[in-house]
Amino acid sequence: MTSPEPIDFELSQAALRARRNAKWNQYDADVIPAFVADMDFAVAAPIQAAIERIVGDRDYGYPLRNGDRADRLVANAFSTRMKSRFGWELSPGLVLPVADLVQGTYAPILAFSDPGDGVVLQVPNYPPFRDAIATTERRLLALPMRDDGARHVFDMAELARLVDRRTRIFVLCNPQNPTGRVFARDELLALGQFAIEHDLVVISDEIHSDLVYPGHQHIPFASLGPEIAARTVTLNSATKSFNIPGLRCALVAFGSERLRDRFHKRIPAKLTGSANIVGVDATVAAWTQGQPWLDAVMDHLLKARNRVRDVLGAEAPEIRFHAPEATYLGWLDCRDLKLSSSAFKFFLDKARIGFSAGETFDPGCAQFIRFNFATSMPILDEILGRMVAATRQNDR
Repeated sequence: MTSPEPIDFELSQAALRARRNAKWNQYDADVIPAFVADMDFAVAAPIQAAIERIVGDRDYGYPLRNGDRADRLVANAFSTRMKSRFGWELSPGLVLPVADLVQGTYAPILAFSDPGDGVVLQVPNYPPFRDAIATTERRLLALPMRDDGARHVFDMAELARLVDRRTRIFVLCNPQNPTGRVFARDELLALGQFAIEHDLVVISDEIHSDLVYPGHQHIPFASLGPEIAARTVTLNSATKSFNIPGLRCALVAFGSERLRDRFHKRIPAKLTGSANIVGVDATVAAWTQGQPWLDAVMDHLLKARNRVRDVLGAEAPEIRFHAPEATYLGWLDCRDLKLSSSAFKFFLDKARIGFSAGETFDPGCAQFIRFNFATSMPILDEILGRMVAATRQNDR
C-alpha cells in the first residue's frame, strides 16, 4: 500500500503579498501580518475544482442542485458531517444556511431577547459578539475566562452571581476564541444544566470545531441531550477550517423545531437571505471531499503551535502563553514586559508585526495580543525572531 501524495498548501510571502486580501494589504510592506483569522494556505483541490466548474461553465444564474434549493446541499452536508465526526444527530431541516456568520450572530440575539435583556458573554471573546450585544441594545454580562495556571476556565459560581431575572442568552464560544480552550464534557453539562434552570437560550459558536489538537475532543453543545438541544442555536461554517472566509457561506442550526419556529416569528426566513452559489459549492466540497487537506493542515498547525510555545518559552519567557487546545490562534499575555504602550502597538512599532489587539477582545486586555500562527514555517520563524529581538531590546 502506497502512502498518499503530500499535500502542498504553504504559500510564500511573495505569493501572499500578491493577493488582494485584507490580511496582506492592510499594513506597509515591511509589516508581517498575524492578525485576522485567515490562514496563509492555498485551498484544498476539491474546493478549487468546485469553483472552477462554476466559472468554466459561466454558471451564474439562480442555482438548483439535485432538483432542490442549493442551500439544502449545505444543510445535508453539515448534518452528515456532524454525525460522522461527532455523533451528533441533526435533522437537515433544522439547518438554516446564511451568507455570513456575523449575521448568524445578530439574528438569534434579536430573536430570543429584547432591548435591556442580559446576554452573558465569555471574555475575552470574538469582537463581533460584543458589537452585536451593544448595537441591539442588550446588556453585556461579562463572564471572565480566568487563567488557572494551566489553561483558561470560567467559574460557574461567578456565572450564577452574574445572571438576573432579565438574562435571556448565554453566548458560548467552543472552541473558544481567542484562548483556544476546548471545553470538556463536564464543563458543558454544567453549563447546560444552568441554562435549563435559568431558562437561557445558548448561542454556541462552534466555527473552530474542526481545528482541535490531539488530546482534546470537540463536543457539540446540542449533542448533550434533547433538553439542552431544545435551547441551543449552533453557529458553524467551513470558512475557518478550510480557509474560505471570502466565499460567504455559514449556517445557523436549531436544536428543536420549536426553537426554530420561535426564531422565525421574529426573523422571517427571507430576511436572512442565502449564501451565494460559489460559497455553497465550495462548502459542500470542503465538507465532503476536503478532509485529507485538513488533516495535512492540522499536522502543520500542530508543529507551528509547538514552535511558538517552544521558542517563546525559551527566548521570551516574559510572554506567557498556554498552547491552545484548538484553533490556530495564540492568546499571549505580555504584562510582564512592562510596556509603556499597548502590546499591539509595541510589536507593530518595534517588531513590525501586525497582531490582533487584545483590547478588541476585552477592553481590559491591552497588554495581550492574539497571534495567528497559521502560516508557513519560514514566515513563522521570521515573526518569532522579530518578537524575541523586540522583547530583548525592551529589556535594555
